[in-house]
Formats: sequence, C-alpha cells, structure tokens
Amino acid sequence: MNVSFSVPPSCILYEYSSEEGHPSYPGGQWLPGALLNSAENCLSVNSKRSLGDVVVKWRDEGDDEVPVKNMTLKELREEVWLVAYALQTLGLNKGASIAIDMPMNVTAVIIYLAIVLAGYVVVSIADSFAPREISMRLRISNAKAIFTQDYILRGKKRLSLYSRVIDADPPLAIVVPTGSSGFSTKLRDCDISWPTFLERVKNCKSDCFAAVVQPVDEFTNILFSSGTTGEPKAIPWTHATPLKAAADAWCHMDVRKGDVVAWPTNLGWMMGPWLVYASLLNGASMALYNGSPLDSGFAKFVQDAKVTMLGVVPSIVRAWKSTNSTFGYNWSAIRCFGSTGEASNIDEYLWLMARAHYKPVIEYCGGTEIGGGFVSGSFLQAQLLSAFSTPAMGCNLFILGSDGNPLPQDTPGIGELALDPLMFGASNTLLNANHFDVYFKGMPTWKGKVLRRHGDEFERTSGGYYRAHGRADDTMNLGGIKVSSIEIERVCNGANDTILETAAIGVPPLEGGPEQLVIVVVLKDLNNLETNLDTLKASFNSRLQKKLNPLFKVSNVVPTSSLPRTASNKVMRRVLRQQLAQINQGAKL
Repeated sequence: MNVSFSVPPSCILYEYSSEEGHPSYPGGQWLPGALLNSAENCLSVNSKRSLGDVVVKWRDEGDDEVPVKNMTLKELREEVWLVAYALQTLGLNKGASIAIDMPMNVTAVIIYLAIVLAGYVVVSIADSFAPREISMRLRISNAKAIFTQDYILRGKKRLSLYSRVIDADPPLAIVVPTGSSGFSTKLRDCDISWPTFLERVKNCKSDCFAAVVQPVDEFTNILFSSGTTGEPKAIPWTHATPLKAAADAWCHMDVRKGDVVAWPTNLGWMMGPWLVYASLLNGASMALYNGSPLDSGFAKFVQDAKVTMLGVVPSIVRAWKSTNSTFGYNWSAIRCFGSTGEASNIDEYLWLMARAHYKPVIEYCGGTEIGGGFVSGSFLQAQLLSAFSTPAMGCNLFILGSDGNPLPQDTPGIGELALDPLMFGASNTLLNANHFDVYFKGMPTWKGKVLRRHGDEFERTSGGYYRAHGRADDTMNLGGIKVSSIEIERVCNGANDTILETAAIGVPPLEGGPEQLVIVVVLKDLNNLETNLDTLKASFNSRLQKKLNPLFKVSNVVPTSSLPRTASNKVMRRVLRQQLAQINQGAKL
C-alpha cells in the first residue's frame, strides 16, 4: 500500500514471551516505535497516485440527471489542509476529541481526514441517533467540539439534525449548511457556521499543512459498539487500524488503483472510516451518494460513477429486490460486491450477483474493535453463497467446544468463536471498560497465548467454509447495527404500565437472512395474557425509534407468564431465542 513512516518501526511484530505478558498486548505489539499519520498517507503522492487522479466521486439525491461530481487528489488535499488550519484556531490541545454527526458526504470526509491530520481524535456519531444517544457518546469521549449539519434532505423530507444535536447539550458546534441555498438556521451564540469557520483561515488556502506525526498506538478515532451493560463500548482506533482496514480491502476485495468503491454507510459506523481508508490507501476512488441507497437514484449513481466494488448489507439488497429499483441500470463495471453487517440470504444474493453478470459477493465479517474483518471470502478461492471461505489475512479462528476449549483446527464443528490475539490493528484498550476483562479474561490459551473473545457462534463445515449463526451473547444485530438486549429492554419496560418486564431477542427468519426483533413480555396481571399485542407492538416501536434508533423495528410481541432465568437470576435469552426459533417452524412457546 506504499505506507510511509516518518520513523520506521523497530520490527514488524514484537511477540511477548509468557513472562513478559502485557494486558494491552496479550499476543504482542505491532510496529513498535513507528511514527506516522494515517490521514497523511491517504493524501500522499506515490507510485499508485498522482495529484490529478480522481479520489472522490459523489452526487446528491435529486441531482440524478446532473453529471457525477469529481474531486482530484490535489483538490482533496487543499480542502483537508484548509480545514486542518481552521481546526487549529479552536485552541484545542493535541489529542482532543472532536465529534462528527453528519451524513457521509464529501464535506464529512474532508473534516474526518483533517481532524486526524491535525493530531486530533474523531468521535464517530451516526446521524440517525436520538439526542440521548448523542449525549452519551459526547460524554464518554469527552468531545470538545462537534461538526454537524443544519438538516438532512431525504427525498422531499427535510430532517432537522442541528436541533437534535443541540438537544444533546453538546460543546461547541460547527454547523455545515445543507445545499446551496444559503444558511438559514439560527445557531446558539457559542456555535459557528461552516463558512465563518473557514473564513478564519482564508489566507491559508493551498498552503501545505504539516501533518502531526504520532506513535502508531495514538488514537485517531473513537467508535462505539454496544456492550451488554446498556452503555456502548467506546473503542479507540489507532494509526494502525486504518492499515488493517485497507489491507483487508486489498487482500479480499482486490481494491486497487483505478477502482471506484461505494458502500452506503455513515462515519458513525466502522464501515464509514473503513471506506475512507480502504479506498484512499489503495489508490482507489470512493463513491459517495448523499441520499437514500434504497431508491433508483442510487442505482443510477452506481452506473454513472462506474463503481467497481459495491458494498452492501443484506437489508438493502432485500429492498432493491422487492422494489426492483435497480432495473434498467448498467452495473457492468462492478468486479465484485462486498457484504457485511448481518447474515445474508442465498436467493437474494443470487439476484444481486445477476445485476452485474454474476460477479462474486465477498462475504466479510468483523467488528468495530477489529477495524476490519476476521473472516472473509477471497477471489483466490471458490465461494459458497452466504458463507466465508477463509480467515481474514493475518487472523486465526478457533471454535470453542462445549468444554470451552478450542476444537482441533481444520475440523468441522460449531460453537462460540475465539480469535488469535495477534490481530494487526485490533483494539487494545477501551475508554469505559477494562479491555482485558472484556476480551481476554477467562478465555482458553493456544500455544501459550490467551485467545481473544469475539462472541459470535460460528460453524466450520466439512468443506472448510465458515457460517455465522449470530451472537452467542445477548447482543443482537438489527439491520447491520449491533445493539444489546438490555438497551432495548430498558426502553420497552416503560412503554406501558401493565408491563412487568421484557426480554428482547434477535431471531433469524426461517428462510434465512438478518435477525428480526421479538419482544417477549411478562405482564403484571398474569390473567391478562391476551392483551392487545398490536397496541403493545406499536408502543414499543414508537419508543424505540424515538429513544434509541429510528431504524429499529419490532417484528413480533410474544406474551409469557415468566422469563427463564439462571440460578443467579440472569435472564436466559439464549433459551428464549431457541424457543422462538421453534415458533418460526410451527411449534409453540
């Protein structure tokens, strides 16, 4: 990838002996002593890239007949440098956290790179979050400022974003106007409009900004992944994590110079930063559509931008198939699809492959704390639909048997997945939890090294492929967003004064595909089990979408007299999940 170090590492990997064991690096330390800036590497000229190369392509929703807009490396560098200079006028200490709560458009990408280039830390917040979720993430990360937009345009709807951010009581906000019609939103006295922010450094336009070079383990980005305590885990990415993301794209999706990479996502989720680094560090262009990916406008953008690698989550594919919104568009430039976020469905993926003359779908599974994938498909191997053909480059996978120890490698089996602790770019600290306790405590060892907990249930088939069977713990996956049962139950328990308690369960549908959210409810009046379940369902949906995430939706409500519990009074959601799966097959709870 032509990564340039200001100071090269003393070695690639320093492995600790059993006597040297380090809580943050149970397996060893990658690139010790290295100094670099990952954003600087995204903007550098090398054998893969010249100043005139197009590095970003984009289009706004509603401009479907307007040519795709392009930005060259020279233009991107100058925009990022200008914002980096403007950031310095805020008077923040190096290493300060600065949040971004915006759609993933070209301005958001420029801001992201500028924050990292200037030696600050991005705090990733999805633009769909409610004020409470925004506030929690600002507090945990100790963010000193936040970039946001006045509103978001989706079709004919104008959705206020700035007001949602203000309801979260943020620090200083820099507010980007939407569209070209000018700035009309009234700001708090302490906040700054985007034009005013840039006006501070107008004399620095085109001036080269000297990147802040840092040790490889310094933070660049704080992202959030749901835990099981109700508070999201705050996961810092370092300067090594972008290299992991880009290496996965190079190795498994064959992303290279001249490619155009599109993946509908947001900087609040790991695939947003992943897309930035996967494209720019490999000499490719990223393609950004500022609008809904579900409509025909996005399909036309894929055609017009000549996208060569298109990333999806299965729920998007399902929507395309049901509405036939891709009909009539030429996707022949696509060399492969990537899929992550949730379990896929074979029939839907055959349909997707047919949109591009049966190009392969590279299944890709990882996590925010990994910065990429631990298991994937590969162009070099025969693919099995809705399955993975190989551990990701540099990873080893272990399936734990019923005794908690790893099954012999390369043998079929099913159980909880564990990972080799020597994963390049993976997290080694958490801001609001003990990293060792979360990922390593109580785990078995392999060749003298403690394995890393992941928590998914995985199967290794007799043919050597891997299949995912969902979370082994109480975290579920709803539309590609991981969320803990406890977070959902906290909201649902207050939906109605007839409710005693609830259990939130993710249940895979019989025909395969992403998990569906089922709420098992215990009512205070056990004689009133036949309460109006449709009313309860509507109430749950309303509260979840207002208080947690507007993308969450309850598919079913199941009343029961009591919840199964362990001897220590913990709800056995796994038992409920198994019982609800039987309901899908016609059995009774």
